[in-house]
Amino acid sequence: MDFLGIGGWEIFLILIVALLIYGPGRIVGVARSLGKFIYTLKNASSSLTAQITKEMEEQEKNKAARPDESKKVL
Repeated sequence: MDFLGIGGWEIFLILIVALLIYGPGRIVGVARSLGKFIYTLKNASSSLTAQITKEMEEQEKNKAARPDESKKVL
C-alpha cells in the first residue's frame, strides 16, 4: 500500500504517534475535523473546476459566433 509516497508502516507509525499525543478520546474529534476539511477542499476544487470549464466553453462559443476578422477584405 502506497499512499502519497507513504508506505503502510509509516502510516501505522503516524497513527500511533497521533494516538499518543491526542489520546483515544480526542483522536475521534481530530479525525472528524480532518474529514470535514477534506470534504470542504474537494467541494471547493470541484466547484472551481466546473467554473473554469464553464468559462472556457463560453469563450469557445463566443469565438465561434464571431467571424474571423483576419479574413475580412477591406
